[in-house]
Amino acid sequence: MTDLQPVHVGPDGGESVFLVGDTYTTLLSGAQTGGAFTLLEALVMPEAGPPPHAHHGEEETFVLLDGTMSFTVGGETHDASAGSVVFVPRDVAHSYRNTGDGPARMLFLYSPAGMDGMFPEIGRPGRRGELPPPLDLADIAAMAGVAAKYRFSFVDV
Repeated sequence: MTDLQPVHVGPDGGESVFLVGDTYTTLLSGAQTGGAFTLLEALVMPEAGPPPHAHHGEEETFVLLDGTMSFTVGGETHDASAGSVVFVPRDVAHSYRNTGDGPARMLFLYSPAGMDGMFPEIGRPGRRGELPPPLDLADIAAMAGVAAKYRFSFVDV
């Protein structure tokens, strides 16, 4: 028997934060999925994206909904357009960058859940679909400060 309940998140729903020059919205948290996964939406500005990193406790899957992105995974770079899917196994270094002229929008899924706590812990309150403020380098330092807690590390490529 499970205590899980059905969840509906409307087009303006979810918990949003601004972080590293992007807008991240948690659509389904680990608490809502029994720890199976976390689903987020990202609004990524042109030329924005995180530094190379690896997750040590979960896989990550990206689904690009709008825009064009470049994903570097395990040393290989993949150009992606709307409809592309990228899967990243745990412990594999990866990064992404918006290569278009406007915002890119994607879903990303962590399996199992766990990373969803990082976003509200270090991000600034935001609003789903709203353009974020420019990158604040303090965000990178904040991410580095919680890396061990959320089982990821920045890597040199």
